[in-house]
Amino acid sequence: MPHFFAIMGLGGSELLLIFAILLLLFGSTKLPGLAKGLGQSIREFKKSSNTEDEPKAVGAPKQSADVPRPPPSN
Repeated sequence: MPHFFAIMGLGGSELLLIFAILLLLFGSTKLPGLAKGLGQSIREFKKSSNTEDEPKAVGAPKQSADVPRPPPSN
């Protein structure tokens, strides 16, 4: 049976050792916040890499909301 936690060639015992070191370094109170920040960073990276793949319109006119208009003169 292949390792369930095999990530980049790491086995379960290696991942457990890395987790224990992280727990000792950062403590149990900061570890969930670090994991949340890492997850958000990965999500933003995936989102930005997916949006760059879309073709952009060349020569498309700007919308009027983008360009500020001067106030009307009386």
